[in-house]
Amino acid sequence: MAGTATPDHHGSHRRLLWQPENSPRPGRVDAIVVPTTRPVAYLKDAAAAAFFLGCPLVTLHSRKWTSARAATEHLGRSVDLIAIDLPDPAQLRLPELETSRLLAGTMFEQRSDLSTKRNLALVLSRMFGWERVVFLDDDIRVPYPDDLSEAVGLLDTYTAVGLGIGGFPDNSVVCHAFRAVGGKQDTFIGGGALAVDVMRNRSFFPSIYNDDWFYVLDAGKGLQSVATVGQVLQNPYDPYRTTDRARAEEFGDVLAEGTFWLLDQGKTASDGGLAHWHDFLEKRRRFIEQVLAMVEGSVSFEPALRARMIEALKASLGRRARIKPELCAAYMRAWVSDQERWQEHLQGVQPLPGQSRHKVLNALSRSIATPLTWYTMGRCSVPEPSHRPGQSRTLSTIRRPQPLIPSDFQLVLLASRLAIAESAAAVPALAGAASSPAPHALVAADVALAGQEAQAEGMATESRPARGRS
Repeated sequence: MAGTATPDHHGSHRRLLWQPENSPRPGRVDAIVVPTTRPVAYLKDAAAAAFFLGCPLVTLHSRKWTSARAATEHLGRSVDLIAIDLPDPAQLRLPELETSRLLAGTMFEQRSDLSTKRNLALVLSRMFGWERVVFLDDDIRVPYPDDLSEAVGLLDTYTAVGLGIGGFPDNSVVCHAFRAVGGKQDTFIGGGALAVDVMRNRSFFPSIYNDDWFYVLDAGKGLQSVATVGQVLQNPYDPYRTTDRARAEEFGDVLAEGTFWLLDQGKTASDGGLAHWHDFLEKRRRFIEQVLAMVEGSVSFEPALRARMIEALKASLGRRARIKPELCAAYMRAWVSDQERWQEHLQGVQPLPGQSRHKVLNALSRSIATPLTWYTMGRCSVPEPSHRPGQSRTLSTIRRPQPLIPSDFQLVLLASRLAIAESAAAVPALAGAASSPAPHALVAADVALAGQEAQAEGMATESRPARGRS
């Protein structure tokens, strides 16, 4: 990992991960889970992987660009699909978390529902009796579905296994800018492509940027037993499109980077007191100011891009100024309590392997009067006046376009692999973990096709919720 280093920022945490020297024995993937806000065309890669692996695909939908019904109409019966529209979180059988209450009504409250979707998927998996689940984000491409099987195979030893993120680097706004000016900046594993052992790992995703980093933490020990194998591809996006993104990331980036700073020193996540957070916040201020000065002094950027980078970095710096050491320490205490609260909640979640899918799905709602809207295997549950709440009905009356068929899935996989082959000679692979290179030296890929599909659906590829990693 070439580039300029700085004493105020750790550009890589990959030495904390284990990577096998040889390809691990493949395991069975019980389900692939995709939280999504984008048009359903973005589900093609995950659907192709689910079809290839012969496992269910769970899609969790919110916002105006997508819906469970649209996914069902688009994918048809080619995939074992469970599509769910996310309701108000208060309707779900999820515990109230102290970390969320601490930030509620403040500028630091997370507006994204990504962590809610991921937590709901953890509960749903336990109810179905699924043990090994793979999380994928909707802007992730999967050239080699076998990599997902290999990641799941490592769950015999590890509680979570992340796939390397190739293609476009997946970082926060500040770290993107640091790399752009020649900084020594790596990527880390995350929820964008993460295999988890649902029964053994009893952690949760807090409602904060970098929620996936906190998922793989153990409060008293540090990082859980986590490995990395294989790679997927991140679609490109514009990290500097709005200053809102930079502001929304800053508190979570401070907490995650500050906690992993401790881990890099051999300490635990619970070792950070007020003194640590006071010192780290000063490091963070100096780091952002350094990156900002480097951008301002650079002549290698187009004027419009340079202006957007400067505005984004100033937004991050302004939000950092509002973060106090006391808030960081209080949040980490709340997070420790929430880990215990979440474990108690999971103990009360009983597996229902003998129940039908629609009964399990309806059980996710706190009240039968406000059931989830879901579609699965030719059935759906839609709150309509002509149907009793919670009652299922068939999809026979729904008009659907031509669904994807197996040959389409094969074309999706072929397109991803061709993109890798075409760019492999020109672009070096991303740096691997400490012990050995990844089985596939995947590199930056051409994702213009995905961008064209998104624009055809009325949405640009850069419209992406803040959730990258540093």
